[in-house]
Amino acid sequence: MFLPLLLICTLCLPRLIRAQSSPGISARSLDALLQDYAFKAFVLPRTGIPYDGGVPSNLTGIKVSAMRLRSGSLRTRGVHGYKEFQIPTGVAEQPYVERLVLVYHNLANWSSFYYPLPPGFSYLAPVLGLLAYDASNLSATNLPELDIRASGEPISINFLNVKLAPNGSSPKCVNFDLHGMVEFNNVLPGNVCSTIHQGHFSIVVQSIPTGRDDGAPPVGGGSGDGGKGKSKVWTIGAPVISVFVFLLLLGLLVVWVKDHKQGRKMQGMESAAEEGDALRMTAIGDTKAPVAMRTRTQPVLENDYVP
Repeated sequence: MFLPLLLICTLCLPRLIRAQSSPGISARSLDALLQDYAFKAFVLPRTGIPYDGGVPSNLTGIKVSAMRLRSGSLRTRGVHGYKEFQIPTGVAEQPYVERLVLVYHNLANWSSFYYPLPPGFSYLAPVLGLLAYDASNLSATNLPELDIRASGEPISINFLNVKLAPNGSSPKCVNFDLHGMVEFNNVLPGNVCSTIHQGHFSIVVQSIPTGRDDGAPPVGGGSGDGGKGKSKVWTIGAPVISVFVFLLLLGLLVVWVKDHKQGRKMQGMESAAEEGDALRMTAIGDTKAPVAMRTRTQPVLENDYVP
């Protein structure tokens, strides 16, 4: 029973590891997917007009929009009121392109899934994104983002329908850039956050006191509440545990096979010994010694060969 059970566990563990280590697509893969759906919203697009796009049914709740602009117009005029974003003059892109597309994200109820917070913190507003792409080919997919930065006044995000923060708590702006860095800043009056570059943004609050004096959350992975934080820890730790169990079972299998082979070898040697010719014991003085049952080769006198 041990060997079949071990083989079943060995075959099933790789699938278990893959299932636990791949809960869904990454945030960066989501960006690429939303870029594709945002570009599909363009039908005879007009410059400076936002076009709302659709998303797959398995991402229901997420909103995406796209706006095509001339590079020079963005730098000299800015964009007033693109959803929650206010883009001032002086914003330029690198590398330079003649036309660009600003893609807007509202992750709604998917915010904590794709952008988990440290334990003890939760979202007061959905995660909003603003990314820039080259507009030379509106049917292109998997485009790299342009690097847009504000050289004068910062880009501002005016969050709507923000949840009330608990009494005594201090809401913070959170900024997730495209390189995985997380930055926390103070919320401006009117639930406004600011940035000088593109990325994803929201307003968060500390839901469980940790004794920190500055009220700023620590930078790092986590989730919006304790239960989700434990779930994320399990998601990371489960594959490690599974690999450890797999190696342990593999080691037991090797030991079992080695002992099994050695046992069969000993049985073979014992069987061979039992089937061999038994030697009769005889007394020679005070000592007993084995004597052959019969003489296998008859002695021949040498002088029998003398002619």
